[in-house]
Amino acid sequence: MTTAARETFETGAFDRLRTLTGDPSTEFRPDQLEAIRDVVLDRSRVLCVQRTGWGKSAVYFVATALLRDAGAGPTLIVSPLLALMRNQIVAAERLGLRAHTINSTNRGEWDRVRELLADGTVDLLLISPERLNNPRFRDDMLPLFAASVGLLVIDEAHCISDWGHDFRPDYRRVKDMLDALAPEVAVLGTTATANDRVVGDVLEQLAGANNEPLRSYRGPLARTSLRLETLDLPRPAERLAWLVEHLPRLPGSGIVYTLTKRDAEQVAAFLTANGVPALAYSGEQDTEQRIATEERLLRNEIKAVVATSALGMGYDKADLTFIVHFQAPGSVVAYYQQVGRAGRGVDHADVILLRGGEDRRIQDFFIEQAFPARERVRAVRDELAASGDEGRTTRDLMSVVNIGMGRIESMLKILDVEGAVTRAGNRWHAVPDSDWSYDSTRYEQVTALRRAEQEAMAAYGADGGCLMRALQEELDDPDPQDCGRCSVCTEARFGNPPDASLVEVAQRHLRSRPLELEVRKMAPDAATGAMRKIPEDARTEPGWALARVGDGGWWPAIERGLRAGRFDDEIAVALADVLREAGTRVAWVTTVPSARLGGVVPDLAERVAAELGVDHLGLVARSVDRPPQREMANAFQQAANVRGAFTVTATPPAGAGVLLDDRRLSGWTIAMVGGQLRRAGAEAVVPLTLATLM
Repeated sequence: MTTAARETFETGAFDRLRTLTGDPSTEFRPDQLEAIRDVVLDRSRVLCVQRTGWGKSAVYFVATALLRDAGAGPTLIVSPLLALMRNQIVAAERLGLRAHTINSTNRGEWDRVRELLADGTVDLLLISPERLNNPRFRDDMLPLFAASVGLLVIDEAHCISDWGHDFRPDYRRVKDMLDALAPEVAVLGTTATANDRVVGDVLEQLAGANNEPLRSYRGPLARTSLRLETLDLPRPAERLAWLVEHLPRLPGSGIVYTLTKRDAEQVAAFLTANGVPALAYSGEQDTEQRIATEERLLRNEIKAVVATSALGMGYDKADLTFIVHFQAPGSVVAYYQQVGRAGRGVDHADVILLRGGEDRRIQDFFIEQAFPARERVRAVRDELAASGDEGRTTRDLMSVVNIGMGRIESMLKILDVEGAVTRAGNRWHAVPDSDWSYDSTRYEQVTALRRAEQEAMAAYGADGGCLMRALQEELDDPDPQDCGRCSVCTEARFGNPPDASLVEVAQRHLRSRPLELEVRKMAPDAATGAMRKIPEDARTEPGWALARVGDGGWWPAIERGLRAGRFDDEIAVALADVLREAGTRVAWVTTVPSARLGGVVPDLAERVAAELGVDHLGLVARSVDRPPQREMANAFQQAANVRGAFTVTATPPAGAGVLLDDRRLSGWTIAMVGGQLRRAGAEAVVPLTLATLM
């Protein structure tokens, strides 16, 4: 390249960077300009592994602007989260780029975007990896884009590797896009959270047609603006009290991360009730609600967003001044990803990990759900092979394989990406003569890795080592150093136990919210598995649960009672209070017979009935022994396991009755036994359980 050409390129790149940041004095960080040069001038394949906040998005935005100026086609960005997409579109528009997105929330706009693509009036298109697995997108839009694309960006490229902490099967479809590209099209992968093994896997998967190696830029991962600290607070009430005590003292606004949606909602409710403005955020909320929450945080209208990992990768608010984890994630790598949201545009941000007693149980659930067992995969493939051209829907498969909806959909997605099955409309088909085989060795290795990551997370902050250095080492940073800022390098700032009276308030809060159980109005047909309406005269009323399994309110007392073989009187009073406070008037109490607990629940029912001043009656008997309901993984299997297992032994008396069970796992036991009582003459049946899983 001539000196003049180099100067022209660099001038254009600096102009675009300064427009993007709004700062006329902004300079490129180490490796940014080099990566842009590789993409724009050499049309190379490049991987950037750089710390959170380094400016990976600046590389592909500036590169897109320069490529479009040079007459290249638009950029396609595969981006994993809607929150990340929204931030990226706003940033791209600052550069005058015409940015659009195709995702699950804007199907009505797909045709218009396709027309814009055909007209050449799209500079940048963001898609979720799930779109790559959508037949309509692959057939109608991918060929059009592959023929004209100037740059392909795989954002959060660690998701392409099943060794990565956030592997997503849909990312495997990136290979289809790579195979369709012209050889001169540039490719850029970016991530902050990839250790050596993941980097090697990504480099291999993104390599060119002739296995031409990628150019890679790997920088130091230390975040000098973050001050890290860890605290062990096993009880949820202690952590709630800590948050109410400390968040108001922290400057600015931030994020509190939880492992589950229900914890996000519970924490946000307690903070708000105690004068700390907070909103819950999860992937299950509708798009408008998530956008509104993101914008309120951006405007500092709330102190904290209490979020699951749905508000993780790529969310960009430069002045976030704290990140608190209500529970520990499953790996140090995932933790680094989330704490990286803070301290991007400020000199100091506090990052505090509050370890909970329930952390490992929740982490175990996610690890154990990752890969389906060999025998279940075989059952699905055998059923699809037997179905021939007719195929099977997901619900059809649930009637023959004991797997939940989420897990069977995940399994089918992996099998689809790996060439073992294919989808046409809503039906799945076996791929004839597929050479696919169950890779038990790889699955076992990945599971072992997840366990090792879990142990590393447990050691974080407990082994006496610098906290930032621990993050760097887990990510294979080539030059990890003690940070001189964290609580290990200096001293703890947040380690005092929370105020005891506030812990009591938190405990009362956790115990004060009984959970309403919705009425089941549909049930799977015994023969076909299709959902059918439950007749009015076989439905229960809305019911109540005292707690959720594993929560920090009533569950510890319930668990003690289950171990001891008798529940404390306070639980009987609490159950009666739930009904009284709901205004539910009942005339009798009966129970679901338990093969496992014997007379424990009837004993409790006797005391609940006495507290309510009504009769306790034995109206239901177990007629057939069946496997525990917790072993049934989907609605068809759960309902079939209950059907015919219980008998109503006497006519229910007048008035509404309570049907008491120890735990509501699937909801089918109490719904179907309640339906039998209704058919036997009960005026109304109100389900009541100690705890619910949902």
